Amino acid sequence: MLYDSAKDWIDAPHKRIALFGMSGLGKTYLSEMLRGTGDWFHYSVDFRIGTRYMGEHIVDNFKREAMRNPFLSKLLKSDSIYIASNISFNNLDPLSTYLGKPGNPDKGGIPFEEYIKRQRQHHAAEVAATLDSDLFVTKAFDIYGYDHFVADTSGSICEIVEPDAPNDPVLLALTDAVLPVWIRGDQSHRDELVKRFSKAPKPMYYREEFLRAKWAEYLASHDVAERDVDPDDFILWGYQELLDHRMPLYRSMAENWGVTIDADEVRDIRDEQDLTQLIATAIDRKT
Repeated sequence: MLYDSAKDWIDAPHKRIALFGMSGLGKTYLSEMLRGTGDWFHYSVDFRIGTRYMGEHIVDNFKREAMRNPFLSKLLKSDSIYIASNISFNNLDPLSTYLGKPGNPDKGGIPFEEYIKRQRQHHAAEVAATLDSDLFVTKAFDIYGYDHFVADTSGSICEIVEPDAPNDPVLLALTDAVLPVWIRGDQSHRDELVKRFSKAPKPMYYREEFLRAKWAEYLASHDVAERDVDPDDFILWGYQELLDHRMPLYRSMAENWGVTIDADEVRDIRDEQDLTQLIATAIDRKT
C-alpha cells in the first residue's frame, strides 16, 4: 500500500486516497467535505468520463434528437444554435441519459445491442479516467498547489478490474498513486439504496457478460420480448442483481489493494481529522 502504517499515513505531508464503493454510501459527500477544507484536490472519475471521454458521444446523441425536430434541424444545420452538455460534479444526468435503458422505445428504451455499444464505450472511458488519477495527482500539486488528493471513483470501478489478479494494470497504476478506501455497506444499506433507486431508476454500467446473462434471464423469467421490456423495470431488477454481484468484487479490491471503512462510520465523520483517524484505524487493521 502507499502507506505502510497508520503513523506513515498520519504523518504524510501529501495524503492521497481513492474512495470506492456503491454510489450513495458517501464517496462524494466525503470528497466534497475534503475539498471544502481548501487543502484537498477533488478528482471525480464520473465527471472525467462524462467530459473528456464520453463528451462527444453525449453531444452527438443530443444532436440526433434535435435533428428529428424540423425546427431545430434547420437551425442546427445552419450553425444557428449550439448544443452542449452541461455536466457537473453534482449533475451527471447527461452521462446517464446517454447510457440509456434497454427496452420498449415507447417508454424511452433503446435497442439492447445499442445499449451494449454504449456500455463498451463507457468501459473504455472508465478505464482511461481511472488511470488519469495519477495524472491529476501531479496536476493537483504542480499546477494548483494542493497538498492532498481524493479521487471520487465511479461505483462501477469493480467492473473494469480483476481484483484478484496481482498484475491488474488499472489497480497497479491506481495504487501507485493513491490508497484505495472501500466504503462498505451492509444489508440495511443495500435495502435503502434499492428503495432510493426505485424512486428514480437510472442507467447503470455492467460487465458485458454479466449484462447479457441478466438480460436473457429477465426475458425468460418475465416472459417478455426485447421490444416490450419496460426499461425502468429492467433497470430496477438489474440494479438489485448488480448490488449482489459487486459486493464480493469490492471486498476483494479492499483485501488485495486497499483498506475498508464502514458506511455507518462515515455518517459520524464531522471533519477532515475524523476521516484521517478513521483511515489510520483501517490501515492498522490491515497491517
